[in-house]
Amino acid sequence: MKFLDQAKIFLRSGAGGDGAVSFRREKFVEYGGPDGGDGGRGGDIVFETVAGLNTLIDFRYSQHFKAQRGQHGMGRDRTGAGGDDLVIKVPVGTQVIDDDGPDSGGATLLADFTAVGQRLTLLRGGEGGKGNAFFKTSTNRAPREFEPGGEAAEAWVWLRLKLIADAGLLGMPNAGKSTFLNAVSNAQAKVGAYPFTTLKPQLGVVGHKGQELVLADIPGLIAGAADGVGIGDRFLGHIERCRILLHLVDASDPDPVGNYATVRDELDAYGAGLENKAEIVALNKADLVDPKLLAKLQKKLAKVSGADVFLLSGATQAGMEPVLDRLIEAVGRAKEPAAGVRVRAWAP
Repeated sequence: MKFLDQAKIFLRSGAGGDGAVSFRREKFVEYGGPDGGDGGRGGDIVFETVAGLNTLIDFRYSQHFKAQRGQHGMGRDRTGAGGDDLVIKVPVGTQVIDDDGPDSGGATLLADFTAVGQRLTLLRGGEGGKGNAFFKTSTNRAPREFEPGGEAAEAWVWLRLKLIADAGLLGMPNAGKSTFLNAVSNAQAKVGAYPFTTLKPQLGVVGHKGQELVLADIPGLIAGAADGVGIGDRFLGHIERCRILLHLVDASDPDPVGNYATVRDELDAYGAGLENKAEIVALNKADLVDPKLLAKLQKKLAKVSGADVFLLSGATQAGMEPVLDRLIEAVGRAKEPAAGVRVRAWAP
């Protein structure tokens, strides 16, 4: 399945049906009086989160969503049928943002979905208009007055997906994140001996000692990522909801410690709490480095990061067990992500 984490769509609720102007006409009933019924209410635009989705790709091919209009009122005091609501199914982690766009400084977050089964009515349908029977009074026995149906509400909005995972894999391009993910999970991420092999986030379910966690592989970050270089700001958005960060550093690179510092600088610059998330640090590709040099790198990186530094090899799977033990332990200690729909009161 193709991955898409951002889409712009048009929404329109259903207009209300018009009230009817009608008079009772029966044989031997000379003055039957008004019997025009009310119009039906227009359908709402409703968002609902469902399981089994982790992309917004469907919104690339379908971008206009319109709820059904309410039917007009009819004679014999018959009310028009209400329009059906339009339910738009989205993945957990979806945010709805106003038309200023997700990359605009003035963008407003309208809704933030963080759990399966959440529903939110974003646009209300128009109310049905009153028929002429409603306007009958003691002094106006044959009114021809009626109400038109309420207008539909419409808006362009952006959908942005931020994946929800227990832990996020991050590091510079070609740090071996995809190889690690494939080795410990059911994922089948693309692997290559060149930078930027991973161009979209990948999810994998890790099973370890009877416990499971969801691990997200984020495309490699480079200097300036927090400012959008290499669309790194969008990649960073995917780890906002992760409880733990697993930072892989390429031990075979000429400057592993410098690479670690670059990624940390981007986390600090991006903000949104990423700089404060619990972090596990590991020197990957340890099988490609002389053991004496590796020991020096481990000690130096531990001093810079202020954390224990694990040694592992995604290719040979050496050192995986201690990293997974720490990962399971850290995820268990981390607080659950806040559930519920956070929504701003908004009317287009």
